Amino acid sequence: MGNRGQKRMEMAVDLPDDKRACSSLDFRPSTSNSSVQTHLNSTNSTPETHHNDMDTSSSASASSRSEEEPEKDAGYGSCDSDDAEPRHRGLRELQRRRSSSDHGKLRSILACLSEDTDPSRHITSLTELCEVLSFAMEDSLSSMMADSLSPVLVKLARHETNPDIMLLAVRAITYLCDIFPRSSGLLVRHDAVPALCQRLKAIEYLDVAEQCLQALEKISRDQPHACLEGGAIMAALTYIDFFSTSIQRVALSTVANICKKLPSECPSHLMEAVPILSNLLQYEDRQLVESVAICLIKIAEQLSQSSQMLDELCSHGLINQTTHLLNLNSRTTLSQPIYYGLIGLLVKISSGSIVAFKTLYELNIGSVLKDILSTYDLSHGISSPHMVDGHCNQVHEVLKLLNELLPTSVGDQCVQLVLDKQSFLVDRPDLLQNFGMDMLPMLIQVVNSGANIFVCCGCLSVINKLVYLSKSDMLIELLKSANIPSFLAGVFTRKDHHVLILALEIAEMILQKLSDTFLNSFVKEGVFFAIDALLTPEKCSQLFPAFSGIQLCPSSSQKCAGREVLRCLCYAFDTGLSSSASEKQSCKLDKDSVHNLAKSIITKYFSPELFGSDKGLTDILQDLRSFSAALTDLMNVFTNNEAHARDEEKFYCILHQIMEKLNGREPVSTFEFIESGIVKSLVTYLTNGLYLRDNAELHIPHGDLFVVEKRFEVLARLLLPYSDNLSEDSPVSVLIQKLQSALSSLENFPVILSHSFKLRSSYATVPYGRCIAHPCLRVRFVRGDGETCLSDFSEDLLTVDPFSSLEAIEGYLWPKVTIKESKDVESGRLMDQMNDQPLHLSSNSNSILGESSESMEHESTSAGLTPVKHDNSISSTSGVPKMQDCKIKLTFDLDGQKLERTLTLYQAILQKQIKTDGEVIAGAKLWSQVYTIIYRRAMESKCNDPKNCGHLHPISDGDEARLHCASFFSSLFACQLAFELDKSSPIYDILFLLKSLEGVNRLTCHLISHERIRAYAEGRFDNLDDLKVAVHSLRQNDFVNSKLTEKLEQQMRDSAALSTGGVPSWCNQLMASCPFLFSFEARCKYFQLAAFAPRQVQPHPLYRSNSGAPTDRRSAAVGLPRKKFLVCRNRILESATQMMDQHARNRTLLEVEYDEEVGSGLGPTLEFYTLVSHEFQKSGMGMWRDDHSSVTVRKSLEIENSDIVMSPFGLFPCPWSAAVDTSYGIQFSDVLKKFVLLGQVVAKALQDGRVLDLPFSKAFYKLILGKELSLYDIQSFDRELGRTLLEFEAIAYRKKHLESTSEERSTFGLESCFRNTRVEDLCLDFTLPGYPDYVLTFGPDHKMVNMNNLEDYAELVVDATIHTGIFRQMEAFKSGFCQVFPIEHLKIFTEEELERLFCGERDFLAFNDLLDHIKFDHGYTASSPPILNLLEIIREFDYDQRRAFLQFVTGAPRLPPGGLASLNPKLTIVRKHCSNCADADLPSVMTCANYLKLPPYSSKEMMKEKLLYAITEGQGSFHLS
Repeated sequence: MGNRGQKRMEMAVDLPDDKRACSSLDFRPSTSNSSVQTHLNSTNSTPETHHNDMDTSSSASASSRSEEEPEKDAGYGSCDSDDAEPRHRGLRELQRRRSSSDHGKLRSILACLSEDTDPSRHITSLTELCEVLSFAMEDSLSSMMADSLSPVLVKLARHETNPDIMLLAVRAITYLCDIFPRSSGLLVRHDAVPALCQRLKAIEYLDVAEQCLQALEKISRDQPHACLEGGAIMAALTYIDFFSTSIQRVALSTVANICKKLPSECPSHLMEAVPILSNLLQYEDRQLVESVAICLIKIAEQLSQSSQMLDELCSHGLINQTTHLLNLNSRTTLSQPIYYGLIGLLVKISSGSIVAFKTLYELNIGSVLKDILSTYDLSHGISSPHMVDGHCNQVHEVLKLLNELLPTSVGDQCVQLVLDKQSFLVDRPDLLQNFGMDMLPMLIQVVNSGANIFVCCGCLSVINKLVYLSKSDMLIELLKSANIPSFLAGVFTRKDHHVLILALEIAEMILQKLSDTFLNSFVKEGVFFAIDALLTPEKCSQLFPAFSGIQLCPSSSQKCAGREVLRCLCYAFDTGLSSSASEKQSCKLDKDSVHNLAKSIITKYFSPELFGSDKGLTDILQDLRSFSAALTDLMNVFTNNEAHARDEEKFYCILHQIMEKLNGREPVSTFEFIESGIVKSLVTYLTNGLYLRDNAELHIPHGDLFVVEKRFEVLARLLLPYSDNLSEDSPVSVLIQKLQSALSSLENFPVILSHSFKLRSSYATVPYGRCIAHPCLRVRFVRGDGETCLSDFSEDLLTVDPFSSLEAIEGYLWPKVTIKESKDVESGRLMDQMNDQPLHLSSNSNSILGESSESMEHESTSAGLTPVKHDNSISSTSGVPKMQDCKIKLTFDLDGQKLERTLTLYQAILQKQIKTDGEVIAGAKLWSQVYTIIYRRAMESKCNDPKNCGHLHPISDGDEARLHCASFFSSLFACQLAFELDKSSPIYDILFLLKSLEGVNRLTCHLISHERIRAYAEGRFDNLDDLKVAVHSLRQNDFVNSKLTEKLEQQMRDSAALSTGGVPSWCNQLMASCPFLFSFEARCKYFQLAAFAPRQVQPHPLYRSNSGAPTDRRSAAVGLPRKKFLVCRNRILESATQMMDQHARNRTLLEVEYDEEVGSGLGPTLEFYTLVSHEFQKSGMGMWRDDHSSVTVRKSLEIENSDIVMSPFGLFPCPWSAAVDTSYGIQFSDVLKKFVLLGQVVAKALQDGRVLDLPFSKAFYKLILGKELSLYDIQSFDRELGRTLLEFEAIAYRKKHLESTSEERSTFGLESCFRNTRVEDLCLDFTLPGYPDYVLTFGPDHKMVNMNNLEDYAELVVDATIHTGIFRQMEAFKSGFCQVFPIEHLKIFTEEELERLFCGERDFLAFNDLLDHIKFDHGYTASSPPILNLLEIIREFDYDQRRAFLQFVTGAPRLPPGGLASLNPKLTIVRKHCSNCADADLPSVMTCANYLKLPPYSSKEMMKEKLLYAITEGQGSFHLS
């Protein structure tokens, strides 16, 4: 090979530009390759989003070379003007003249190239040709000119001696294809492909070969068959390792273009490329690997009908490389479609190749698939196995592969092939057993997590095949790792025939092989009763309420087959049938197949003795029922007598026995736990029966509430011991696990699966008579029987806007159906006009299947999800009718069911389907069906007074039965768990007990502290130090129900349901009443959709991703208008005030640029919020406790940053007396303005996805969430004051107790001292401790604190600290917050979770996780020595250094919620090319893209020194790097 065109092999790392991450995914080496990158990127369904921000640096480096500036942000402003049309005419004229000139030049160049033979003249002409073509447009060239140029260029490309002529000729061919795509066919006709392939195979000059690859890539787009025949595949692949990464991408793009359109009969030489392609799967470049994957997937598709060819395909190591790649996906970060395709590749090959089948088992594919399912977030699944953006669901592909690996029937495959596969498994039972041990527990977990009907059927099908193929001894080992009877009992609660038949087949096979082993467990877990319920639902529902919902729906087996958009589940995982073919197939199940199989199992395996009411009950079930009866008896005793200590001990004893039974050696099954009635008895006893009262009856006597609190204290004392850490085996953990299992087994909350309707213009007659952009519902309105006062309107079939409210429909109908006097008609017309105002509910419907909220009227709220309300009083919308409900004129019925007026018509129809089908799929039939709606005149109704609904009686100060957790109990009894749930339902009892336990878990310290105070008052101990309580609460995740979480995730992924408000009511109701049931991630998505998602009817592009919902904080801001705001660094708060005054109420994405600095975009904006956070923490503002006192402390201790408020337990508002307007020179009005600004900043940061650095205290977060604080919360922000007040209260209680027991006063006098000091000797006056200007009260009895007024003093201090003293500040904060969006949306989070939302993650990710969430590019890989050094340095950083590093790279010192994995754009580290020595340069960053440019330092020590210098000295400014 000659020296002229050689290039260094390091070209892969010496790319000319390492800064395009702000505007593109990867480096684009040339103009001709840009389209290649675009084409490859189109395969990625989740591209990384980067802001088009300026390249900025926070480094102090002066030696870094100037690099190419990325594209400017085109998102701001426009260039439109009034003279656009004249300019366009001028441009067209200029273009015409230029085309004419180019045509003349091309003719001249063609003549020179055709006639001259002088190489120098050829070079000159070719150079001129390339220059003309590089700037020419398509109309500059004609077909005739392209046809004339083609043979000349091909001939010159074959030149034998002059490499310059070769290079320029091939370059001209590339440009020719670029500007005139039709020239590809002309070039092919003149043998351009063989000529280019010849140059590639000779590879004499590297630059010529690179240009040949670029030309072939252009030709392969339009002429893939000609390239295939010309040998382009092997020509591109043979010497691929000689090229840089960017040229390798071009070569693979060429091969991918060819493979995408392979002919039906593939040439034999195609197999020559497979070894090279398989080897390329090991490469680290993502685009390269994805192109290789596309090639192999397409090749396998063409060869899928030939077992011999598939076997040959496997002989080249394809299976090994593909499996290895799937196993390392976390490192390679393949796009989801490619990842799905690789799994599908294994499906196709294993389906037709015995070699692939054996190889997969030998490679332990079960372990790989287990890892995929376990690490893969099921929330990314879709609602059906149908294509989404051209790619199947990953879980569906995995299930198809699992079904292929377990051959039990011939189907469309060769009989001999299936027999060979079965024979292999018989000969290698160890492989099958390992496969089963990996997959069976995981499949059960997937089904139990609430998977949709398709995934559920797929998992059951795999389990069924696994049980069928396993021998008895192997099956025993497999089933040891999974409680299969309990699993089957839960599956039997589903209604679909396909699911039931699979569950019955599994049960039958297990009983057939292991009847003696599993017969008793089938009875214990309720499998027998579930099967029997399929035959006799009436009898079983009376004896066992858990199976009352099991019934055979006659039309169930035909449902899936009859739906237009879904294939029948019988064919869902068949690889031999296409989707279109399988959709046309009828269901394989007979009408009575489930009934017959159930009857066969009952008759064959279960004795008649079990059918009695008591014969089938286990000992555990009978014991639990006896405990339940004992609780009921104890409840009656408590109801008739005063609560006494001995009765509390009885309750404690019964609870202890229940816990021992639940945590005993013999496990309690879910069936036994449900059927024992223990949950209902426990809830009834704990609440004294109050939880069953209607809201209107909630006038609870003080004594009842006191009894309830004491019972909860006993529960806390038993379930949450305060000595050791709680473990999974603790009583409360076991109880919660049982409750979660019972809830998952019993609940049947529906999921509405909507397929997006096609957007098309249609005319809606009702209610407004206008064109809409979505389909209409066809409705016939019919007058109800006996309605003589209304006219008949049933003649016409009307088109109705599906998203109009019933109020709007009433406004349309009322003037047309009323036959009263003209005044009434005019009144109706007036009402019609009022309804026709911009309250068009088709686009801003605030209700969702029975719920509405006034706060949803905020401009940023969503149409599908309602905000949550957690007021202490009853705040349910059903309890307080709206004002317009008082003037209802018409009621509407659909199929005999009255429609709720809070719903849109679309929602009402879906709700009706929910009650019949359970799992609704809204397809085309919903829009084509004609609906008959009966209208009747409404009965006059009077508005209920909301003041009479749900408020508890206040408790007098002198009442001995003082409540210390009043807000918790009032919200507990006032909350509506789910409107559609009957309070007699066991699900309601389970939900209420879970809510109670979760509240007890949060308030354990409060309840136990109150119990200790009472013990001290009663003289059970005398040492005040014994009041200290150290409790260990359960993790919040222990209360998460995985099944309900997955159902909510499924619902939120459905863009049509979200945008149309077709979400079932349970989603909003449970989110409002029991948010702890859902994971933090799911609640974050719900919050984003409810608070920030735009109101819309048609699906929004935001929701067209595979996940269906935003996965990070910034997703909700996609597509919003951006506003740049100029900020002065030395006046941060003033700038923040101006910003919020202008933009707090606007839904715009704010970006910051600093005065006299270059940088703008994400990084500067994040730094701005960090700087604002630090400004709010400065002393002297009068906002926070410890403000004035902390200055003195810091000066005495010589602490740095003395202008920062020292608050070790977090910031909490400083109390201000209502009688004081100024303190220490600070005006209270200014303090209120600061709190308003703080609320605006916090809300805006949350809305825009920015991270704050504000260390709020836990008590402050509780106030934000609208929770009441008590004495026990003071310790969370002022430990000394809180503990002292607690001791004061204990002393005051002891005094009252002794006085009530009529003991001698002298006895009390001996014990009335405070830590060996008389209270009077403390010399306390009635001012707030630490705030001498804050006078608590006036009067002769309240000058100095003594034993008689100690209780008053403690109460006044508590009130001033957490109530009256901070009330106005908190109201100011909330008013500022609500200017951005309603603060009620935050109430689904806990205090700890709210801190994560506001301030991101506190801890940096573990070292091992860094590799998974950092992208290495432009010269660096995960194994590069500088990268390994950097990761070790990060691991060695202390907390402050890590904060500084994050501030340097991202602009914020803390990571967003979810940590490094949620950082968007992804943290990218590239090699920085230095002009001289790398050790003399500093790292630089682009915070807009989280982009670190790191020089390749000579040592780890040098890197650490330079990095620390950069992150400390480079803060505080943004400049070009």
